[in-house]
Amino acid sequence: MIILYVSVAVIALAFAVLVYFIAKTLKSLTGTLNNVAKTVERLESHLEDVTSETAQLLNKTNKLAEDIQQKSEAVNSVFLAVKDFGNSLNRVNQSVRRVSDQISIGAERQSNQVTQVVQWGNAAIELWENWRKKKKSDQI
Repeated sequence: MIILYVSVAVIALAFAVLVYFIAKTLKSLTGTLNNVAKTVERLESHLEDVTSETAQLLNKTNKLAEDIQQKSEAVNSVFLAVKDFGNSLNRVNQSVRRVSDQISIGAERQSNQVTQVVQWGNAAIELWENWRKKKKSDQI
């Protein structure tokens, strides 16, 4: 029977040691869980800050995108105006070229006419001089 009492005592002692270490482990686990809870609280606080900063950044990004869109549309209208001006200038150049060509053609025609007039004038002057010489020779 003593063996039975000793066995029960050893079992009770082992159970007490087991309970002691389980209690110590649970206490350590409680401290760790408390640290985790504090860390999660701080993380939540930081996450709220990051969320608000992200929302502000998103608002600023949207405003910047709208501003870029407006400026892009303004620049597009400037480029369209420059293109229209270029087209108008091209049309003016073509008109000036046509007028210049017409003036050159007209000048060539008139040049031919002037040449003919000069030739007729020279011929008339020669005829007149010949007539005058003949008249003088007849008078002499």
